[in-house]
Amino acid sequence: MRRKGPRKAPQSREAWESLVSCTFEFLPRTGIRYPGLLCFDYNSKVIYQVPLGVFCVTALYLWKGYILAKEEFIPKWIAWEVTGRCNLNCIHCRAASSMFSHDTDFTTDEAKKLIDDITSFCSPVLVLSGGEPLLRKDLFEIAKYGTEKGLRMCIATNGVLVTDEVCEKMKEAGIKMVSLSLDGSTAAVHDDFRKQQGAFEATLKAAETFRRNDVPFLVNSSFAKRNQHDIAATYKLAKEIGAKAWYMFMIVPTGRGKEIMDELISKEDYEKILEWHYQMEKDETDLLVRPTCAPHYYRVRLQKMKEEGHRFSPRSLTFSTGGGKGCICAQTIAFIDSKGNVQPCSYFPVVAGNVKKQSFKEIWDHSELFESLRAFEKYKGRCGECEYLNVCGGCRARADAVLEDYLEEEPFCGYVPLKTRKRLSETVAAVKQPAEK
Repeated sequence: MRRKGPRKAPQSREAWESLVSCTFEFLPRTGIRYPGLLCFDYNSKVIYQVPLGVFCVTALYLWKGYILAKEEFIPKWIAWEVTGRCNLNCIHCRAASSMFSHDTDFTTDEAKKLIDDITSFCSPVLVLSGGEPLLRKDLFEIAKYGTEKGLRMCIATNGVLVTDEVCEKMKEAGIKMVSLSLDGSTAAVHDDFRKQQGAFEATLKAAETFRRNDVPFLVNSSFAKRNQHDIAATYKLAKEIGAKAWYMFMIVPTGRGKEIMDELISKEDYEKILEWHYQMEKDETDLLVRPTCAPHYYRVRLQKMKEEGHRFSPRSLTFSTGGGKGCICAQTIAFIDSKGNVQPCSYFPVVAGNVKKQSFKEIWDHSELFESLRAFEKYKGRCGECEYLNVCGGCRARADAVLEDYLEEEPFCGYVPLKTRKRLSETVAAVKQPAEK
């Protein structure tokens, strides 16, 4: 039998959250001016008696939590495909770019308008990528405009078009960092990956040109089965040619990468490579190193530090997205393609909105896609049960590409979470019990 009259104040935090949210929604319908006296929770259909002071403090506490949650998800790093055209034909290209790509690039005025849009609410690192960004004649005008607006501007290039003149323009435009692609320690490995004879020599020449002109650069290296044997040697070469950082990319099968699905590195090898990276990073004192699109590295690192009783703080640079967390797509990073489509990251071809139709802030704050990626409780499979979810998260783009569900578990992680082990153990025990009877 339902009790008549007001109930006492709710006791649990969950009940308070429900009460406050329901009261704020209910008040406009009733015209009640003093919610602290009687509050109605229309979910449970119960009237609560709540002191006004307690109600206000609770509401303030929950509102502060809401604001902090919003502040957690602010763009810190944005990659912008300023052109879809490219002078190479790489086997793993996420955009399947070529010189014959459709001409959908932003005009100079549209590009500046986008920078205005971004800087209206945040100040991220903005990476001008492609395709090959150096194919744009107005690239440095756009870069300089971004610098003047207070953005840390970077360029991602394959190095083929780098000259002394290009370096001078980069410095004049205020470019903070240039990323250079190097996918092997020899011409045989790199050129095979890039599908262009002479690409390796062009990369080494670009590195030399950057050094000569005092332009800081980092090296991005992508790996699949065909070149995974060359990982350690590629790292050493990146260091030798003067890179400030080395980012080890693990292939995500999007764009042309779908055509080499059978070349994705196995779970077992993945784990060995990440363990190698941990040992290397622990001893590396000069070069900033970071695995990319390999979020479970952060799980491996925590496990290894616990095993060894050793802790070290990963280093970061001002142009970096950080270094303490795995997948951060739609959380602190985003990607904008040459058509204006906004995606969670460059390897995640699901569109959240288009900056030619709505503001970037509106997309960032209100996209259903972005909101779902920030709701970790919705993650499925082993990722959803994993005790390392908040430091790893699994690659959402890889889950989408391989399992066709971006909330599914990371398909190339071999770790079995404690909760999963317990659930499986209980299931096995339940099956055995009737059989024993």
